[in-house]
Amino acid sequence: MKKVLITGANSYIGMSVEKYLTENYPGEFEFHTVDMRDGSWREKSFCGYDSVFHVAGIAHSDSGKISAEKERTYRAVNTELTLETAKKAKTDGVKQFIFMSSAIVYGESSKIGKAKHITANTPPSPANCYGDSKLQAEIGLENESTDEFKVCILRPPMIYGKDCKGNYQTLVKLALKMKIFPYVKNQRSMLYIDNLSEFVRLMINNGECGTFFPQNGEYSETSELVKLISAAYGKKLRLVKGFGWAVKFLGLFTGLANKAFGNLTYDMALSEYKQEYRKYGLRESVERSK
Repeated sequence: MKKVLITGANSYIGMSVEKYLTENYPGEFEFHTVDMRDGSWREKSFCGYDSVFHVAGIAHSDSGKISAEKERTYRAVNTELTLETAKKAKTDGVKQFIFMSSAIVYGESSKIGKAKHITANTPPSPANCYGDSKLQAEIGLENESTDEFKVCILRPPMIYGKDCKGNYQTLVKLALKMKIFPYVKNQRSMLYIDNLSEFVRLMINNGECGTFFPQNGEYSETSELVKLISAAYGKKLRLVKGFGWAVKFLGLFTGLANKAFGNLTYDMALSEYKQEYRKYGLRESVERSK
């Protein structure tokens, strides 16, 4: 049995991974969670854990310029707290530290109509302090990695699933309210939460070290995704061509349009693994996310 400590209470990803692995692999994992919001975690011993799954952090919820105070908060939580946690885990004899980073280290989505395809040769290029706070945590963690303390960094694209928060829920609201929706051709990498959970299982069982890029086995197209969501709820939605110019025009004034209809894909070769983790395709994952 693998003993896993999740650092970050009430995290959607942490709770989802624990639930999925407990239900699908009974008796194989023992999970404990520690709250990182106060300093009490520093008094807890990490001894005896095979892996620490670090999901504590501040998600990107800002648009435009942020205050110096908010920037300090990003760095304090996403960078400094991560490194302090890893050093404690290393000192206490934990074998593996899994860090939830993000595709955000490569910057934001492209503008509508422009490709953004990330390959093994694409260097990180954060567009804001949130992305940089994640990247600086990665750099610090790599310096802590040894044969005895393996650092496993995950850079997933947008994660979605039942009860998730963020951009996916915005698409759900649109799918349920609208009867027609503009068709805009784009491609995005996404990752269903149970596919991520399966990937985390393999990372733990195999004691992996390095940087990984899990994603679904197929790219998503925002317009088609909204149509799939609508169908999953028993509603009909018609995609209408000819409004791409209007969406592009909106993209000149708000980053939200580019976030929804821009392009951001990982090369599929980046996401291959020696064992299959993509248990669910896009259509089935949307059905399961209701």
